[in-house]
Amino acid sequence: MSDVDKWDRGLTEHVVALSRPIVKRYFRSEVRGLDNLPPGASLVVSNHSGGFTSFDLSVFAVDYYDTYGYERPLFALGFDTIFAGPAGEFLNRTGVIRATRDNAAKALASGAVVLVFPGGDFDVYRPSMRENVIDFGGRTGYVTTAIEAGVPIVPAVSIGGQEGQLYLSRGAWLSRLLRLTKFERKFFRTDILPITFGWPFGLSVLAPVNVPLPTKIVTEVLKPIHIADEFGEGPDVEHLDALVRGLMQKGLDELARKRRFPILG
Repeated sequence: MSDVDKWDRGLTEHVVALSRPIVKRYFRSEVRGLDNLPPGASLVVSNHSGGFTSFDLSVFAVDYYDTYGYERPLFALGFDTIFAGPAGEFLNRTGVIRATRDNAAKALASGAVVLVFPGGDFDVYRPSMRENVIDFGGRTGYVTTAIEAGVPIVPAVSIGGQEGQLYLSRGAWLSRLLRLTKFERKFFRTDILPITFGWPFGLSVLAPVNVPLPTKIVTEVLKPIHIADEFGEGPDVEHLDALVRGLMQKGLDELARKRRFPILG
């Protein structure tokens, strides 16, 4: 049985119900523009925030299911390391699947909406000084996935999640200094050692994990990009990636202009 086939509607409903008071009361979350999702399958591409305790998926999922119900599952592509141990089965049952091309293709072929954070760990631990900068670290696989599946790309941008604590550095230099890079790449597929400052532990180098502040999180879904209609057969991957990131940067800049205060929103 593939990761996609393990989706459990009942468990997903239960998890969403438990997540709703956290994202709606603690983070006062809003998801705007869900009506921009086209009928059928689509690949939603978003920036990623909040470090180890990111709530980006929960924020999106609560409003998505409240809007569209559970007849149209939402899948999210996740980093390999989060599936270690018994957590893997639980995540699969709630729609979080390993970020492989086969999984993405199968989920999209089923007609589902698939959410991907191309920047992954590189993005989620971006320094606070660059919290409103779209940067996927050169990763463009999401474009190829959308082209091969023949589905539209739907850009989405989120603000607020990176205000839960101070992100001082991704710590790639620290990983090299401690000679952990090869180990991290082999076992965790990363080469960073994030340095943050927050509550209640203060300075943290990956661990202990600080509790995110109750920052207001706003996500906005932008207009879809219908690749075949707009670019024909065999579009250039790098050009499409630049277009998506450009639209997302414009959308994030607009959210930032409307945000009056950090954390409060």
